[in-house]
Amino acid sequence: MEAKKNLLTREGLKKYEDELHELKVNRRREVAQKIKEAREQGDLSENAEYDAAKDEQRDIEARIEELEAILKNVEVVDTEEESNDLGKVSFGLTVRVKDNEFGDEMNFKIVGATEANSLKGKISNESPLGKALIGAKKGDVVTVEAPAGEIEYTILDIFKED
Repeated sequence: MEAKKNLLTREGLKKYEDELHELKVNRRREVAQKIKEAREQGDLSENAEYDAAKDEQRDIEARIEELEAILKNVEVVDTEEESNDLGKVSFGLTVRVKDNEFGDEMNFKIVGATEANSLKGKISNESPLGKALIGAKKGDVVTVEAPAGEIEYTILDIFKED
């Protein structure tokens, strides 16, 4: 069975590559120095600085492993080609919608699951809202199944964010 591709925008790919570089080059060195300094203090059994540095090292290595797994099976969706057609919602584009019940307007950028961050308005193309929005056009009303019931959104605008 082939592993699932991690869809990323070019911006998302660069962000992950930069983070991986920072962790491997700078953070590893900083933590190694902290561990060295803590060891020089003597008894490691009651050395809080040593324990904290080892915990930090473990967290950094786990994140490096996670990033390498994401980047190993990445597929970059080139939004440059797709953005020529701003007539319908597609991966990498931002859509402005209005909640038809409450009248709230909000922007959502459609990204891959690994890039999604609802607090920053980035939603996964695999999420219920992302699936409903993909392929829709300006003026369309999309319905999304939510735990609280169905929510209707009207698409106000589709654009590419820089």
